[in-house]
Amino acid sequence: MESKRQQKFAGIIQEELAAIFQREGAAYLPNTLVTITKVRVSSDLGVARVYLSFFNNSNTTLSVAEVNSHAGEIRYKLGARIRHQARVIPTLMFFVDDTNAYVEHMDKLFDKISKDRKESGTEEE
Repeated sequence: MESKRQQKFAGIIQEELAAIFQREGAAYLPNTLVTITKVRVSSDLGVARVYLSFFNNSNTTLSVAEVNSHAGEIRYKLGARIRHQARVIPTLMFFVDDTNAYVEHMDKLFDKISKDRKESGTEEE
């Protein structure tokens, strides 16, 4: 469980990274909208795990690899933005947030179950 301090720091990082990606995200991934869905910070505030969601992109693993290759540059820009709020700028690790894909998969499964019930005539109310 995250402490209040971790949650507050994660919120600051999420806000600032969102602004960075909004302004300069096209330099890392052209024609792709990047959303920071979640940030988890380690207990010592030294490592931030950033979960990204991509819109208008087919290969998310390649996109995350591209963002990770620019992690040092992004960390530098983050440091310039939060230097008065943080003593140490955390190391950034980027990951794909596959929540939307999971939700779509579950919806398809539920639709299939519902369709199967209707076909067999055992739909319960």
